[in-house]
Amino acid sequence: MKRLLLIVAMSLLSACASQPPLPEQMPTLALPMQLHIQSEQADQRQDLLLVIQREGLSLRWSLLDLLGIPQARQVFDQGQWQADGFLPPNPAARELFAALLFALTPGGQLEQSYPDAREHDQQRWLDERWRVDYRHADDFTLNLKQGLRYRVSPLPSETTP
Repeated sequence: MKRLLLIVAMSLLSACASQPPLPEQMPTLALPMQLHIQSEQADQRQDLLLVIQREGLSLRWSLLDLLGIPQARQVFDQGQWQADGFLPPNPAARELFAALLFALTPGGQLEQSYPDAREHDQQRWLDERWRVDYRHADDFTLNLKQGLRYRVSPLPSETTP
């Protein structure tokens, strides 16, 4: 029994240590936002859709596959991520959402929101964990420490007839 408690405690501590960095101040984002996310790791690629919505003081993040099936949903509220709905915990999606919040933070708010972040030319990075290579403010490549890369581009909010 003691061994099981020790394993559970160590798992909880390692989960806390691996939590993604969070902004010290909530950045101002133009919402709602719809993004096309193309993930790449080794030889694998996956296309996803992300919708970010404001709900009061919270941000709701919904990641969907191309068929519209939810892959992950989180709410960012009062500086913390919370599960939304009945989907199982998804640490990779939480890392992606936190990295996207960093990447989407306007340049004028970066220092207040992420004091350890660095920016030069069309790049932004936070330690060795995240690097963002911008084509435009909402069109960029996000590189994560684990070798995972996301190409992010906006989806039109309205279709023109």
